[in-house]
Amino acid sequence: MKERGIIFNGEMVRATLDGLKTQTRRVVRHQPDEDGLARLSGGPWMDTSEKVYRCPYGEVGDRLWVRETSGLQVRRDALGGTGEFRVYRASNPDAIRFTANGKNYPIKWVPSIHMPRHASRITLEITDVRVERLNYISEEDAISEGVARRHSDTYHGFYRDYENQGYGCGCTFAKDSFRSLWRSIYGAESWNANPWCWAITFKRIEGA
Repeated sequence: MKERGIIFNGEMVRATLDGLKTQTRRVVRHQPDEDGLARLSGGPWMDTSEKVYRCPYGEVGDRLWVRETSGLQVRRDALGGTGEFRVYRASNPDAIRFTANGKNYPIKWVPSIHMPRHASRITLEITDVRVERLNYISEEDAISEGVARRHSDTYHGFYRDYENQGYGCGCTFAKDSFRSLWRSIYGAESWNANPWCWAITFKRIEGA
């Protein structure tokens, strides 16, 4: 078993902590020619050049530790002294570093790419690895990506539209919601490019 770091943004972190996200997609670095890919479930794949490409995030049974934006907050500890405690922007975006003389001092948020292993609070175990075109995502897999439902009388039964946040905006299907999420992160044309992606399914390891 190997462990590797993987970057999650705030939306991904919250969905994982809520138990909604059990899948993530990452673009394959070396895109094959059209129809030049032999898909293999749970491991490497081979294109028409007969080169074998292994998933850089691991294989079934390997673990991923989530890198997320975090910072250090000064507060009292259990013994009445003061110390630095890690806080995570996905869960506490309005956190302050400390208060002195009636003034709040902001936290210096450290980007997820710089998170060390010991600071990670989320560990995942890979249960499946596939390679597929981005647009081929199923409705079930889109739900597993953790897209959010709209919970109100107005939006009942709808999924969040991540590109349009105004009144009355929503997606009837989870796949449409995932498409809007992908476009909001990677740009408007990223969905139309329809790249090959690693589709990684995982389960969260509690207490790891």
